[in-house]
Amino acid sequence: MSHDFITYWRDRISFLDVHYHVSPDTFIRRHNVITAGEIYKNLGGAVVLKNHLGDSVSMAETARLCGLPVMGSVVLNQVAGGPTWRSVEESLCKRQAEHSGRMIIHLPTVTAVQNKNKVDRTLANDYCAKARSQGVSISDENGALHKDVIEILHLARDNPVVISSGHTSRAETLTLIEMAERIGVPRLMLNQPANPMTGLSAQDLVNLSGADWLFIEQTALTYLLGWQTWEDYSRVLSEVPNVVYSSDLGQTSQIDLPEWYDQSLKWFEEMNLSETRRNAIWLDNPLKMLSP
Repeated sequence: MSHDFITYWRDRISFLDVHYHVSPDTFIRRHNVITAGEIYKNLGGAVVLKNHLGDSVSMAETARLCGLPVMGSVVLNQVAGGPTWRSVEESLCKRQAEHSGRMIIHLPTVTAVQNKNKVDRTLANDYCAKARSQGVSISDENGALHKDVIEILHLARDNPVVISSGHTSRAETLTLIEMAERIGVPRLMLNQPANPMTGLSAQDLVNLSGADWLFIEQTALTYLLGWQTWEDYSRVLSEVPNVVYSSDLGQTSQIDLPEWYDQSLKWFEEMNLSETRRNAIWLDNPLKMLSP
């Protein structure tokens, strides 16, 4: 773990949101990378972008040149080449700003897993409709992970990356955790596991957690959409080890960043989170996860 990376960001920010969407993306978003970066900077935070069209590193690098606290990731959807290491390499080549930490590799978010999405969104253009229809799974009909996915897990051992589970089913998520442990993946993040596609409860996550390489993302959006009860949402943020709290916002139909920030503080107070726990889920754990 790089103490230089952690020290650099701890001296500059009070929270790190590892999941936010800006334009251009599959859907129309509330902000572009510059306006979003300015808001995070004004709030005293930093952000990792996520883009369903693939790479967000290019946008993040531009924002960093403007002095904004923005990092990028890559989503391995079919429109961006699918779950192959070549797509990862391209994004790694674009990362040139110092103190960028590990790059998050999101396994596909446009998949065969059915999800009755409640998010009110507008496609950015007609080409995005085709991109949204190109679902790809990380496993075969027998539940075994595809060769390309296993290759990514192997290569993750020797590169500065975090593997994110993407939009996987419950069975795929459990298989991915098992394979990651077997291979020795240094960082695996379960991507919003309370969503209906994955369906892992707070108790499930308590049972799964404990390994220092396994991180659990809890998004505000999952609760805002009614996919979690208050009790489950509160328990994840209060009790589950290695939780990473994020927004998953950027939709024009959802609250803006300043409102999310204020609402998060109110939620933490209602949950009776200690200052130590709040800092852990909103800053310490994200930094630990991204630390090289």
